[in-house]
Parts: sequence; C-alpha cells; structure tokens
Amino acid sequence: MKKKFLLVILGLVLPIQGKAHTPEVVQTLPAVVVKAERQIAASSNRIIPDEDIVLQPQGRPADLLRLAPGLITLEHSGGAGKADQFLLRGFDGDHGTDLALHVDNMPVNLRSHAHGQGYADLNFIIPETIREIVVKKGPYHVEYGDFATAGAVNYVTREVVPETVVQTSGGQFNTQRHLFMTSPVQDDVRTLLAGEFYYTDGPFLFVNRNIRYNGLAKISFDPTPESRLRFTLTQHYGRWNGSGQIPLREVGTGRLDRFGAIDPSEGGETARTTARLDYHYDLSPMKKVFAKVWTQHYQLSLFTNFTFLLNDPVNGDGIEQKDRRWVYGSDVGYQHLLRLADHEVMATVGFQTRVDDARVRLGTQRKRNTLATTQESDILEASYSPYLKLDAEVFPWLRFAGGGRVDVFTFDVDDRCGNACTIRPEGRASDAIASLKGNIILGPWADTKLFLNLGTGFHSNDARDVVANRSADTLPQATGYEIGLRTRPRDWMEVLTTLWLLDLESELVFVGDEGTTEIREASRRMGAEFSLRLTPWKWLSIRGDVTYTDAEFRQTGQSVPLAPEFTAFSSVTTRLPRNFSGTLQMLTVGSRAAVEDRSVLLEPFTVFDVIMRYRFPISFASGGLEAFLSIRNVTDTDWRQAQFSYASRVAGEPAGGVEDLHFVPGMPRMVMGGLTWRWDH
Repeated sequence: MKKKFLLVILGLVLPIQGKAHTPEVVQTLPAVVVKAERQIAASSNRIIPDEDIVLQPQGRPADLLRLAPGLITLEHSGGAGKADQFLLRGFDGDHGTDLALHVDNMPVNLRSHAHGQGYADLNFIIPETIREIVVKKGPYHVEYGDFATAGAVNYVTREVVPETVVQTSGGQFNTQRHLFMTSPVQDDVRTLLAGEFYYTDGPFLFVNRNIRYNGLAKISFDPTPESRLRFTLTQHYGRWNGSGQIPLREVGTGRLDRFGAIDPSEGGETARTTARLDYHYDLSPMKKVFAKVWTQHYQLSLFTNFTFLLNDPVNGDGIEQKDRRWVYGSDVGYQHLLRLADHEVMATVGFQTRVDDARVRLGTQRKRNTLATTQESDILEASYSPYLKLDAEVFPWLRFAGGGRVDVFTFDVDDRCGNACTIRPEGRASDAIASLKGNIILGPWADTKLFLNLGTGFHSNDARDVVANRSADTLPQATGYEIGLRTRPRDWMEVLTTLWLLDLESELVFVGDEGTTEIREASRRMGAEFSLRLTPWKWLSIRGDVTYTDAEFRQTGQSVPLAPEFTAFSSVTTRLPRNFSGTLQMLTVGSRAAVEDRSVLLEPFTVFDVIMRYRFPISFASGGLEAFLSIRNVTDTDWRQAQFSYASRVAGEPAGGVEDLHFVPGMPRMVMGGLTWRWDH
C-alpha cells in the first residue's frame, strides 16, 4: 500500500519538476487591430477625419466644415481675420448664432458680442493639429446647450504628431503660410507643439494685409494607471484690412471694380488666448468621473461701414465695435455603465458652467478715428446647466440616446457711457429653460439603420436686449424633428437620407445700418438632405451631398431673409499607392431670398477647387519631402460670398439712399503651393 502511494506521489511530482526545468518559450503575438463603426445618434451626424482635412485648401479652418453635408462657410468682409458666415439648415448664422462651435469641447461662440450674438471666430485653429471634426445637426444632443439649434461642431485636437513637420507655402496675391509641428515626447508623457504664420494681400485693390499668428502647446499624461490629464494652451493674433460689402449698382455701372472698396479703411484686429484642462479618473472599469475646465481672454477692434453716407453725409457711417472679455467655464460629471439583465445603459450626470465678463462698445468712426460713442456696457453673463444623458441598448436592434438639461442664465448689464450715449441698456435679469432630447436608432437590418430624432434647444439673446426689452424672448426655444436612413447596399456604397423640421420661437435678423441683429417673430424651417459615398476601389472615393430647405416666418408666411435653400457639395478623391493624392471638389449655393417677400434674390454660385499632394519616395537629409498644390476657383468664376439687401448712399445719390444688394466678392482663381518636410522625432 505504501509503495502504491509513493508511486502516485512520484507520478504527480516528477512531471511538475520536469516542467520546472523545461526552458520557458515566450511567443510574441502580432497586434490585433479591432475596427468598429462609431456609434451615432442621427443620420445627419458627420465625423470628418484628418485624412480628409489634409486634402483641403490651406489657410482657413472654417472651410473644413464644408465637408459636412449642407454646412457652408462664407467670408463676410473680404478678409480671413473675421468670423465667417455659417449657412446650415435654413440659417444664415451670420457669425454663429445658431451653430454651436467648440474646440476640444470648449465653446467658441461669444455671448452678447460687440458685433453679433454668438460670434464665433475659428481663425485661432491650426488645421493640421485637428484629429477629427464631429458635426451634429439639430437640437438633439444633450451635451450641447446655447446656440445648438441648427447644430453643433467640435474640433478635436491631436495628442501627438508621428513626425516633426516643417512646412512652407506661397501663392498668388502675396500669400504665404508657414507651419511647424512636433511632438518631442510621445510615450508616458505626450506633447504637441505647433506654430503657424499666415499672410495675404488678397485680390483686392486696397490690399488686405491680412496677418495671422497662431501657437499651440499641449501635454497629455496619465498621473495614475486609472487617470488621464490633458492641458492645452493656444495663442492667436490677427490683423486685416477689409474691402467691406460693396453695392452692386456701383459695380454694374463700372464705377467700382468688384475688388474695389467704397471705404478702404474697414478692417480690424483681434487676439485670443485659451487654456483648457481635461481630466478623467476611472473609479472602476464601469465608472469614471471627469472634469473639463477652460478659460479664454479675447479682444476685438472692428471697423466697418455698411451704408457709407446714408446717415452722416459728412463723416460717413463708419462703425467702431470693440469687445474685451474673459470667459470661464467647466463641465464636470460622473459616468456609469449599468448592466440591466442583458442590456447596457451608459448614464452620464454632469454640470456645465460658463461666465462671460465683457466690456463691449459701439461707436462711430471715420478712417478708424473715433468720433462718438453710441453704447458702452459692462456685461456679466453666466449660465449653470445640469444635465442627464442616457445611452441604452434596449434590444440588439433598438438603441436609445438622449436625456435632458436645464440652463439657468443671469444677465447683468452696467451702462458705462452715461448721458453721452444715445443707447443706454442697464439692468439685471434671469431666465431658465429646460430641454429634452431623444434619439431612437433602429437596426441594422441588411446594413440599414433608421434614425428617429426629437429634441428642444435654444439660443440666448444679447444681454443688452434682454435687460432693455423685457417683453422679448430671453432664451427662445427651438424644437426639432428628424427622420433619417443610413444604408450600405454594397460594401463600397453608403447612402444617407434625412428629412427634418425645426421651429424657432424668435428669429435674429441682420441689420445693415448697425452691423448687428434684431429679434423678429417665430420661424419654421423644413428640409431634406441626401448624401452618397462611393468607394469602388481603395484608391478612389466619390461623394455627393445635396440639401434643400424652406424657411419662413410662421405668422406672415414670408421667407426668412438670407436663409440657404439649395446647397450641393461633391468631390472625387484619389489616393494612389505611388504617394500621390488629390481631390477635385465642387461647391454650389443656390439662389435665396434677400428680403421677406422674395422680390430680391441673391445670386447663386458654383465653384471648383483642386488640391494635390505628392510625397517623394526618397529621403532628404533623414526626412521625407512632400509637395502640394491647390487651385481655388479653377474656372475663375465671378461669384459672391456674403450678400445682403439694404439701403446705402454713395456720393451724388439722394439723401434717402438706394435699396440695393451689397456683397463681398468671391475669391478669383488662386494658385498656391508648397513643400512639407517630415522627419522622425
């Protein structure tokens, strides 16, 4: 018995001992890359990747938004130093009133701005530092509050760049742009440093002298295995001369060149410094807390003259607008992944805050010399916004995303001008608005998804209007409805169709003789979007986007002035294996109403751009060399960007002025090229 027992023990131990003496074999398995489609809540959502960003004309970060169906950007005053016009879903957003713009979730739109409500200047962005742009249309997304009625956009910056980049480029109209990017460290600590210089005279007879400096510094690291911290600092400075909006009658008679100016002293100067911190801590694999904190210092001096000699035939109608402000904000919250039976629910509870501490001034000027002050105010405007967001997979074929938020606003306006001013808003007010948002995603069935969206949102009105006109809507509500379809009938084909409707309690309309906006009656917009993506071969992609919108005032049935009606964008892009890539793209904006009764229509336009890049297959001084060339407006079409209808007066005209179209000429054919040198860090 003892012998049998010993034999059993030896039989168990000896194999183990043998294994202990066997040399250990370590096998390294290849990395497995798992790719999955990004979850979206609406068929109209669009994510613009960096590979599409690089195949766009250089110099204007706002133009990147044209890659989103139905989102058009136009220059407003003949210079790239000012906020653009944003055309989306029946809104001519002027400078951003109904489109919430963000960089790394930091708001760009400025409340109660000297020039226009929601003013959003994107010129502080360096396009090459952007990893992706997320576009979400409609008021259906819980994370976005003020100005997110037509939609919201978030520019997401990179953490690192894989290579150090030095770029230099130049082109017509004395245009030049120089860029530097590097990531000195990319492991435990990740850094990104970037700088940009841009200059152009533009095609104008009175040259733009548009100059822009941009800098970015970003550091990212993991303080603990469960946490991540990112800190970003940016600096922007811009200065420009503007040709302004010129009257069509002067160009039509030959008295004024289309690139001329009635008042060549228009232009401005601006600066913006931003700092933002993004932190999250994983309490467990299913729980985390996050905090996003940011601050901005901003200033603008803007000189314009919309009506020339209409109001003051001696000195002219020059307007001076100045804005100096600090903006602070945060978004803190808790996120929890819940498992209920066989279902997962991602719940996010958050609290957003924002404070605008601004001094804004409106006055008159002649050749940038101050004449008088019309209005000068100190504005302290704050908002506090708790929200709840849910994302639940109810069934494999049914997902719900939505929730609600409450936005509480306080407005505090102090008059700084006294009896010397004709307009003296002063007072305090507060208001609150609740927004509910729901998105239902059905499918996929046969690679097809159906989206049903319903939500409310709002844009805030200028604090000066709020305290001066207590009967006006402080936070006019927008109610949106949308149904959409995304389908892939073939692996190389994607089709998107969206029908939508949006009601807005009150409208903001541009006022030419003041360079600002006024509150108007309720409006309704409805429209359709169609997008097609084809990739018949890996090296070739074709896209086409078409949108149609009808926008009218609900009481009168008349058209909303300047609202875009028909837009189209298409492109053919090739990425050949021999280091060549290029795209040919077309942008179309159809005719639209200039005034409510449609007696005056704005001129439609179609322009073509070509962009090409070639990376040399050999190394130069331990680095790779790339050449690029862009041709904007290939056909040299005469077209108009910003267009408005109002009365103005030039020398020799009657005292009452003349109602006419006023426009900023579109860029003529422009060729620009350059070299990019890349090398490993």
